[in-house]
Amino acid sequence: MIPAQTNSISKIQAWILASRPRTLAAAVAPVIVGTAITIHDSKFKPLAALVALLCSLLIQIGTNFVNDLFDFLRGTDKADRLGPVRAAVSGLLSVNEMKFGIYFSFGLSFLLGLYLISIGGWLVLMIGVLSILAGIAYTAGPFPLAYNGLGDIAVFIFFGFIGTIGTYYVQANEITAMAFWASIPVGALITNILVVNNYRDREEDSSNGKRTLIVIFGEKFGRFQYLFFMIISYVILFVVYFTFKKEIFVFLPLLSLPLSFKLIRMIFTLKGSELNKTLELTAKLSALYGLLFAVGILL
Repeated sequence: MIPAQTNSISKIQAWILASRPRTLAAAVAPVIVGTAITIHDSKFKPLAALVALLCSLLIQIGTNFVNDLFDFLRGTDKADRLGPVRAAVSGLLSVNEMKFGIYFSFGLSFLLGLYLISIGGWLVLMIGVLSILAGIAYTAGPFPLAYNGLGDIAVFIFFGFIGTIGTYYVQANEITAMAFWASIPVGALITNILVVNNYRDREEDSSNGKRTLIVIFGEKFGRFQYLFFMIISYVILFVVYFTFKKEIFVFLPLLSLPLSFKLIRMIFTLKGSELNKTLELTAKLSALYGLLFAVGILL
């Protein structure tokens, strides 16, 4: 049954809905943090940073389109799902339209990425190709990562390590320990967006054969996974301070602690569709933390 509120949605609104704008902070945070480190190291390349941001956004949008389409085709998404409305299952976009969106997003990201390849070489090519393949393999193909307990690992690697370190590399043409350590909280908080999503959908996923880590290990594991990633994100600040940059400004992300405490309380107490707000605020936390961390590195 298609929700009544979708009847008045235009095609443009449908494409915006399918892109999942509330999740796009996940594509922005690694680029902001990686770029802040290049500015600190006097290796900032504005055009490379901009192109890296656009590629990151396009790959994230393409991944969202793949997720929307293939969760629908596999029967995982239904019209009465707990989460927000999805474009394919609600009939807002056809299968062919979704496929076009996938080709366009990933294709444009590759074309823009040619500039990054020209300045970064084969390593950037490998990063770009792997990122696009991971975006597709997340819910598509014979062994979809999200359906086999590997979604969390993929998100942590690609939005943490590859997103942050890759942004630094395309501007500085090297990899530093600072870029590595800074990528960990970025990846952890973005992975927590997925953790909330999987925690909310654990019963639906289990009945549909989607074996996320929370389906495999249980809801208690999901709550403590969320808590662990939250704690590690703030612990890393002390590693950065004592090892690389002994300036009090690196602790600016601590200003986001009140929101973190609120979110921990929410995931330990809320259930079902109540967690949609937790999901939204977790995405906002990843963006806020990334912005504060970037400012702290610059200062």
